[in-house]
Amino acid sequence: MPSKADVKAWKAQLVAQAEQQILKLTDSDQFKKYLNTLAKFHHYSARNIDLIYAQNPQATQVAGFKQWQKAFNRTVNRGAKAIRIAAPIIKKLTPAEQKHLDTTDERAIVGYRYLPVFDVAQTSGEPVLSAKDFVKENLADHQNVTSLYNAFKDYLNQQTDLKVSEVPLATLNGAKGYFQPSTNEIVIGSDEPDNALKLKTLYHEYAHSQLHGLKSAFKDRPRAYQETQAEAIAYVAMQNIGVDTSNYSLGYVATWAKDKAVIHSALSEIQQVSNKVIELSDGLTKQLGLQEAQKEPEHDLKKLSAHDLNKSYQSLQQQIQQTTNTQQKSQFRHQLTDVHQEISKRTQKQLKAFAEKNPEIKQPESELDQSLKR
Repeated sequence: MPSKADVKAWKAQLVAQAEQQILKLTDSDQFKKYLNTLAKFHHYSARNIDLIYAQNPQATQVAGFKQWQKAFNRTVNRGAKAIRIAAPIIKKLTPAEQKHLDTTDERAIVGYRYLPVFDVAQTSGEPVLSAKDFVKENLADHQNVTSLYNAFKDYLNQQTDLKVSEVPLATLNGAKGYFQPSTNEIVIGSDEPDNALKLKTLYHEYAHSQLHGLKSAFKDRPRAYQETQAEAIAYVAMQNIGVDTSNYSLGYVATWAKDKAVIHSALSEIQQVSNKVIELSDGLTKQLGLQEAQKEPEHDLKKLSAHDLNKSYQSLQQQIQQTTNTQQKSQFRHQLTDVHQEISKRTQKQLKAFAEKNPEIKQPESELDQSLKR
C-alpha cells in the first residue's frame, strides 16, 4: 500500500508530466506552423462571431475571397454562399463633426457595411492546419470507464450542489459539454460514442465548476487559462486511472494556451483541484471494485489450460509496462506472481512425473549433496 507521501508525490508528478508534454508539443515544428496559420486569419469581434455562427454554425476558419487565394493558396468553391460580417466605415471627422460628437479623435466609425467571407469547408486547394490536426477525438476503448462515469455523475448529483444532466450532442454546437456558472449545472453530450472521451469531458466540466464558478478564486481568469486548467485536470484524472487521453487533451490545451507563460501560470494553480479529482475518482473506483486485484483465485488458476495460463502471464507483463497508475501496477505484479507460481507448480509436477516414469535417467544432484562433496 503506497504511503501518503508516495500518493502526494504521484499526484504532483502527474501535473508536472502534463506540463512537460504540453510544452513539448508547443515546441514542435507542426504546432509553430499552426500558430503561423492562425496569425493569417483576422481576429473577429464578438458581434461578428455571433453573425458567423448564426449563418453557418459549422464554420471554423473564415476569410475573404482574395485572402483565401493570397494567404492560403485556396479558391472558393463555385456556388458557395457567402457569410456576411460587419465591417466598420471609418471617416475622417471635420471640426464641426468632432464638436457634434464631443470628441477630439480625428477619425470615427460612422456606420457599418457587410462584407462576404467564406469558411474553409467552402474552399479547395492546399491543406490548412487547424485544431483538428492536434486534437484527435478517437480514443482507445477502455474497460470500466462507463461505470466510473455513471458513478461520478451520480455522486455529483447526490452529494454536491452541482446538477449534471445530458443532452444530445447535436444541441451543443460542436462541444462535448459545458458548465453553466449561473445555474451551477454541468451538461454532457449524451450520445458521445467514445466512453473515455465522455468521462474526460465530465472531469473537464467539473474542473471548471471548481476553478471558475461564481465563487471560485480563479473565476476571472482569461478563457485560455480556464480551458488550459480544466483540460489539464481532466488529463491528469484520466492518467490516474490508467487511461491516456494525450491525443486529445494535450492538443486541446496547446491550441488554447499557445503561449508557454500561459501554460506554466495556468497549471501552477491546478494542483489542489487535481488532487481533489484524483481522490474522488479513487474513492469511486474502490466502491465499484475497480481497484481490487483482478486476479484469478487459486482454484480458478488451476482450471486454466497451459495455453491460457501462459497467455495470462504475457498479458499481465504487458499491462505492467503500459499502466502509469502505481496502484494498478502493484496489483498486476501481484497477479503476475500468482500466475508464475502456478506455472512453476505445474512444471515441477510434470518433471516429477517424468522422473518417476523414467528412473533410468540420472537426476541432477541436490544442492545439499553437492555441498557435502566440496
